[in-house]
Amino acid sequence: MRQTTSGGGFRRRSATTRRSAGRRYAEYALTLAILLGLTVAVGWFDRMDTVKPTGRATVNDGDSITLGTERIRLRGIDAPEFDQVCTREGAPFDCGRQSRQRLQALVAGKSVACEGWERDKYDRLLAICVASGVELNRSQVESGWAVAYGGYGDAEASAKAARKGIWAGEFDRPHDWRASKGGLAEAEHGQFQTIAGWLRQVFGW
Repeated sequence: MRQTTSGGGFRRRSATTRRSAGRRYAEYALTLAILLGLTVAVGWFDRMDTVKPTGRATVNDGDSITLGTERIRLRGIDAPEFDQVCTREGAPFDCGRQSRQRLQALVAGKSVACEGWERDKYDRLLAICVASGVELNRSQVESGWAVAYGGYGDAEASAKAARKGIWAGEFDRPHDWRASKGGLAEAEHGQFQTIAGWLRQVFGW
């Protein structure tokens, strides 16, 4: 006559109960995460209004301008800082000032139209800007007076191959030059920057 072991059955039922409870908790956690994600997304869509400033531009440096009261950072590029010095044929030259002059020439006497929604840590609008049909962001990189910074890798490669602008000599990438001077780190204008921008604007950071 075969005997039953009630203790073993109890342990099996207990283990099954624990697994079921664990699955329920996992489902609850997943549901909560989805709801939180939807809340963030709704808040983002409510607050991420595209800004389209236009007008005559004041050029601050090779990758930033001001339109009226709106300070704008050209998205996807990084130009030498205004005080940055590069070298060409062994001689130093003011590449930051020349980058600014190149951008000034692009916008001189023209109306500039920009479009963007993200903002950087300095509350500048990250935007793509156009003057008389010329996209300023791409033009600065194509001419060799800015480097790719989350975009325009093809334009940088072309400028580098042709040894245009700062590529005609030696230089520190602006990001590295700022770091050497104790400047604050700034993420490239790619996916990470976009996510950081969402969080800053949704939560008011």
